[in-house]
Amino acid sequence: MKRENMRRLEISARGVVSASALSLALCVGVVVVADALRTPAPPPQPTAAQGIHAAAVAPAPAAAPAQDASRVQPLDVPPVLGPATPTRVRIPAIHVNAPLTPLGLDATGRLAAPPEQNRNLAGWYGGGASPGEVGTAVVAGHVDNDQGPAVFYRLGALKPGAEVDVDRADGVTAVFTVDAVQAYDARAFPNDKVYGDAARAELRVITCGAGFDKRHRQYLGNVVVFAHLTSARGAGFGQ
Repeated sequence: MKRENMRRLEISARGVVSASALSLALCVGVVVVADALRTPAPPPQPTAAQGIHAAAVAPAPAAAPAQDASRVQPLDVPPVLGPATPTRVRIPAIHVNAPLTPLGLDATGRLAAPPEQNRNLAGWYGGGASPGEVGTAVVAGHVDNDQGPAVFYRLGALKPGAEVDVDRADGVTAVFTVDAVQAYDARAFPNDKVYGDAARAELRVITCGAGFDKRHRQYLGNVVVFAHLTSARGAGFGQ
């Protein structure tokens, strides 16, 4: 396959990113970090404790004593946000603070990857849900480039419960809580789990990982962060 084709993301008619094309778009031809030429170690990869299964089997809290229904306060629920262009993604736990660029389709129905030469830049798929809307929003970025670690170099170290903030052009910051972090081989990528539609506002943050093939000079798959909207800050929501 030609390099220019490898560096694109393919979008289906339903607006779902093709996993194999995504892996190629972000993870081909970058060997600086994986070969340890300029950095002491490869990017961190998630452990089983960070995965979806671990989150699903976490012990449930002890049952609360029965209360008078008339005195129970309503549960906090995340806000319902409308569409708005995201402008910046911030992940304090791994020191990410990066502008977002829209990733649009070309005439062949493919989505270009974020520019590789900018180490601190991520992209979002503008044909799907915007972060904070009901549905699955997708943010993607490189793990490294020929200069060294890039925007999502430490994505695999993110832990469940961490916060991901996405600033939007409407003055609102959508605040997401991480549910799980998984590494997937490109040959067995779970498209529906990662990109399937959701009944609430969810976010996927994606980069390359899952090991590195030095012979073919590419990562073997992707690291995926699963998160859901838990609050909002800014205009109309307080600070």
